[in-house]
Amino acid sequence: MRVLDGAVMVYDSVGGVQPQSETVWRQANKYRVPRIAFVNKMDRPGADFFHVVQMMIDRLKAHPVPIVIPIGAEDHFTGVVDLIKMRAIIWDDATQGMTF
Repeated sequence: MRVLDGAVMVYDSVGGVQPQSETVWRQANKYRVPRIAFVNKMDRPGADFFHVVQMMIDRLKAHPVPIVIPIGAEDHFTGVVDLIKMRAIIWDDATQGMTF
């Protein structure tokens, strides 16, 4: 970890923070590696973005600051809200998300 400039932590929206993620997070803390987290697979059954954020707080003692939040989940996941620009980005199903 000493040679890293930063890390991207990817969390499954269903499984959330896993034990191996906790180990990597502790090492990143130890070596003061800056991190960004990404919650993926929001279209899967059981997806829960806010539960994963809470898991980060509870298990990692992290202070997450979401910059986007999902619109819907599972079969109803249709896009995200960009909290920086304060606008919704809705996927276009006809182009399979190539345009929005």
